[in-house]
Amino acid sequence: MNQKRLRQQLIKWYAAHQRRLPWRQTTDPYAIWVSEVMLQQTQVATVIPYYHRFMDRFPSARHLARADLQEVLKLWEGLGYYSRARHLHRAAGAVVSCHNGKIPKDTQTFRSLPGVGDYIAAAVLSIAFGQVIPVVDGNVKRVLSRLMEIDTPVNQNGSHKHFQAPAADLICPDHPADFNQAIMELGALICRPKNPDCTICPLADQCQANQHQTTAEFPKRITTKKVPHRHLVYGVILKNGKMLVTKRPENGFLGGLWEFPALPAIRRKMAYQEIEQGLAALTGLTVAADRHLTRIRHAYTHFTLSADVYLCQYVTGRVRSKATVDAHRWVTLRSLNRLPTHKAIHKFLALLESVAG
Repeated sequence: MNQKRLRQQLIKWYAAHQRRLPWRQTTDPYAIWVSEVMLQQTQVATVIPYYHRFMDRFPSARHLARADLQEVLKLWEGLGYYSRARHLHRAAGAVVSCHNGKIPKDTQTFRSLPGVGDYIAAAVLSIAFGQVIPVVDGNVKRVLSRLMEIDTPVNQNGSHKHFQAPAADLICPDHPADFNQAIMELGALICRPKNPDCTICPLADQCQANQHQTTAEFPKRITTKKVPHRHLVYGVILKNGKMLVTKRPENGFLGGLWEFPALPAIRRKMAYQEIEQGLAALTGLTVAADRHLTRIRHAYTHFTLSADVYLCQYVTGRVRSKATVDAHRWVTLRSLNRLPTHKAIHKFLALLESVAG
């Protein structure tokens, strides 16, 4: 493999074919950092409108650090993987309090911020500051696995180090930002997971998988277990035109987002009495289950969800708060729309307009 020629071919291709993306029009390390956080496990087309809204509202680390976390989560609503938003908010606070609002250039210092792993550190420091640090994400692993016919499964624990070394060998020391973005762009546009277009790939003449006609065999993957399924019951409890919502714990899955009281379903179709008893144990309220509203389905990364939604009428009692005094609220549908909620809740909000609008 001719490394010098490979670098030249890749960077030349990138200069001619790169997508014109908003975060590529700036050298601001904060803006680049925000984009890289959003792009983790999320497609570019989905990220673009979120990025514009986020940067308009929080144009600097100082603006983000001053913001209330609930506002940050509301702007992130629908983007998923909400721990990214929580970590970014905390990290911005650390940047302001410890680094005078400036993104640290030192790898260890930047790496110590909440939510900053190897990939984020490499991407931001190479793109914003020109540091010679290779990025290794899913796109890069796929390109490298085909380019060198690497047998290590890309989804195997500890596989990162098997791709880090060849990435470090290949990175262009003179143009690390362009090289890193180019190899990721190649994986996104040409060296795709399925149906890679090897006929127009700038590295085809040096790619071992292309030469050996084994492209379809790479990257190697370990077969994963079947995704588990969960079944919940949501209780929409109505009281004087308002609905009870509860906030999920800040540190955890969908942390800081609001939802209706939820019970694990003990069977596919629960009796109304069972629902009333479950909601009483959960909230401290006596309620009367009124009617079944709908069943929704949603897929998360690690499990799938189905949930039956029941309308319930408040009878008596005071809400038992498990966390803080702000862990529950009685809200109108209009005020609920101002709170950050997750996608499973979005799937039946429209149906509530006729009963709680």
